[in-house]
Amino acid sequence: MITLHGIPNCGTVKKARTWLEVHGTVYEFHDFKKQGVSEALLAGWLKQIGWQKLLKKTGPTWGQLPDSVKASIKDDTSALALMLEKPNVIKRPVLVKDGKVLATGFSEADYHALKL
Repeated sequence: MITLHGIPNCGTVKKARTWLEVHGTVYEFHDFKKQGVSEALLAGWLKQIGWQKLLKKTGPTWGQLPDSVKASIKDDTSALALMLEKPNVIKRPVLVKDGKVLATGFSEADYHALKL
């Protein structure tokens, strides 16, 4: 089963959802805002792809963090704590198939290469 994780009003998530629908890919949508995101789920993703690929350092949530908080994010553990506190710093969408992270963010070329 393919699951797209994100926030419905995010422009990048909207592009990914549109792409999946246009290409006839059946998927489930997991809404971080309504359904939350668990520590276990994030820890699993971090083991697969690392905090650098999962942490979104662009956008207003990251930009509004104090410099001391930004500087404290140095590994999976510190990134996990921040992502649990502020899910908007998770790069989205996160495309997962059978527990394996296929992509973070959205790129038409990357999605096409996945042959979903």
